[in-house]
Amino acid sequence: MTTTAYDVVSTKTLNGWSRTNKTRAAVLATPDVETIARAVAKVADANADSPWYLRNGVIARGLGRSYNESAQNRAGLTVDMTAVNRIHRIDGDALIADVDAGVSLDALLRTLVPLGLWLPVLPGTRQVTVGGAIAHDIHGKSHHSSGSFGDQVADLDLLVADGRVLTLAPDGTSDDPDGSLYWTTVAGLGLTGIVLRARLRLQRTETAYFLADGVVTHDAHETVDLHRTGWSDSAEYSAGWFDAVTKEPALGRGYFTRGRLAAVDELPAKLRRDPLRFDAPQYFTVPDVFPSGLGNRLTFGLMSRAYFQAGGTYAGKVHNITGFLHPLDIMGEWNRFYGGTGFLQYQFVIPPENLGAFVPLLSEVRASGHASFVNVLKMFGEGNRAPLSFPTPGITVTFDFAIKRGLDRLISELDRRVIDFGGRLYSAKDSVTSPDTFHSMYPRIDEWIAVRRRIDPTGVFVSDMAKRLDLV
Repeated sequence: MTTTAYDVVSTKTLNGWSRTNKTRAAVLATPDVETIARAVAKVADANADSPWYLRNGVIARGLGRSYNESAQNRAGLTVDMTAVNRIHRIDGDALIADVDAGVSLDALLRTLVPLGLWLPVLPGTRQVTVGGAIAHDIHGKSHHSSGSFGDQVADLDLLVADGRVLTLAPDGTSDDPDGSLYWTTVAGLGLTGIVLRARLRLQRTETAYFLADGVVTHDAHETVDLHRTGWSDSAEYSAGWFDAVTKEPALGRGYFTRGRLAAVDELPAKLRRDPLRFDAPQYFTVPDVFPSGLGNRLTFGLMSRAYFQAGGTYAGKVHNITGFLHPLDIMGEWNRFYGGTGFLQYQFVIPPENLGAFVPLLSEVRASGHASFVNVLKMFGEGNRAPLSFPTPGITVTFDFAIKRGLDRLISELDRRVIDFGGRLYSAKDSVTSPDTFHSMYPRIDEWIAVRRRIDPTGVFVSDMAKRLDLV
């Protein structure tokens, strides 16, 4: 146990979901918001006689599902928010959920769905806290129709460096008249303060199931054309997988789905008996026994072939929540498959006028010898006002690369290509990019830095990622 005025502070090993950037850190874990506020005050007032972890800033942490060190602070204090997890009120008439920042989307959905209520924006996993969803302005398969998570927040409560708790909203409040602090907090990586509580906008649903269409493409050009010609336009949700391993001409072939929440009368008879049952199973947890290097061209090639063959063309097929939105949640701790050295997830967006850049970029990835199986492609709609929000019109593409020799050279080249075609990287996934690269991808970053420095002039809120990217 760390020597501290708070007996709830302990030293723990932390890392992101990619199992990289491991660090030993001082962690404050408590459900008491007043204790958290006192800890932030002690960080703000720390001097040479204060414990080391109070002299080097503080950052909040949720379930650790970002792939990098955005929720780590090796030199200072990390506040584990998962115990601040009360669902205060669900208002079915106003369609608002009032929740603590440590509530997971999984827990919230398990409460909402039986009531016939739904969150319009969900990422690829439910194992994310509300605070983390705001800090990275997460998106999902519905971005082209519903925007990102910051667009679903009615208002939030933010503990800032001087000890105040401010109420912020997209269109402004008395604490933030022009809304600038709200939009700096959304996608703000936890660097404006600690989100304590939020009111989220909901929608109604008759069922817990999706009605989906599926289609396969046979090469990279067909994959691009599918999205160029409006595959996603008529659907609330859309995304798919593409093959980054099989050699040309099949390279880039894919399996894509689109759909919407189903009505009761669209379900088969056996599901109509309990249409709002939260049907989202997790079948097993991946054991921590896999050696590093198992994810290679041979294994991923076999997996890609099997996954493509399992897909197909269909219309009006009923899926449960996990099957349609969160297939990776079927396996607990799936990141262990990459072994102890972990992996790097690389996600970027390609603007509409440069969609064709996907084809040569994919060929370059395959030629590099770095194989990726968990590949995702989906459409983005218009972005929001947050200067560091990732989504912008176009397609977003994701690769997962096992950590091995030479990967840094590939990533540097991909960074260069992304800059050249006017794209950007996702802050929840990036774990290695340089500050110059990141800053060049976000043209409004100086605006974000100015607001952040105004609300936290002495740099109370700090993370390892913020230091890497020169954001503090």
